[in-house]
Amino acid sequence: MPKLLYAPASPYSAKVRMSAAYAGIDLEAVVTNTGQQPEELVSANPLGKIPTLVLDDGRVVFDSRAITQYLNRESKNALFPRNADKRTEAEVLEALADGICDCALAIVYERRMRPEEKVHQDWIDGQWRKIARALDHLNANPPKLPKKITTGHIAVRAMLGYLSLRFAGEWERGRTRLTRWAARFDEKFPELKANIPS
Repeated sequence: MPKLLYAPASPYSAKVRMSAAYAGIDLEAVVTNTGQQPEELVSANPLGKIPTLVLDDGRVVFDSRAITQYLNRESKNALFPRNADKRTEAEVLEALADGICDCALAIVYERRMRPEEKVHQDWIDGQWRKIARALDHLNANPPKLPKKITTGHIAVRAMLGYLSLRFAGEWERGRTRLTRWAARFDEKFPELKANIPS
């Protein structure tokens, strides 16, 4: 069984785990602390980042978007539409959600890794402006939730879960359509909820 090195709080890990569950692909999920740079991780992925997928034959797939594409091929297109235009929509939605996570993680690490007096507030504010613009875009245009979803939808739910974990009470204001969207997602796909960042 393929082994996924992941962290429970990581939105990228959550996206991969949710995608695998939705596609019906079993993974051995191994909690991995990137701060310790364990040998199992760095020998598989020289970047020392998660998620990293180690296949049964020893091949390795990283980062999360490469993994979701791999899972899509393995599941015969369970995660992305075959239609080129619809596939592009799903890929762009995944990229938007991942981009929000990139900005959110930049804020988290700025606060976590620097002494308080050296935290660069202008940098944090700039990252938050990007997040706010992207969330406002999604709130104005929430993705439809058909019976068959894509990794794009899953990435958005993982991203919102991460924001709720790290920025609860900050991202939701004025974005009721997006908070309702997350609740509807959980109602329609309860089997994926356990993999939301925690």
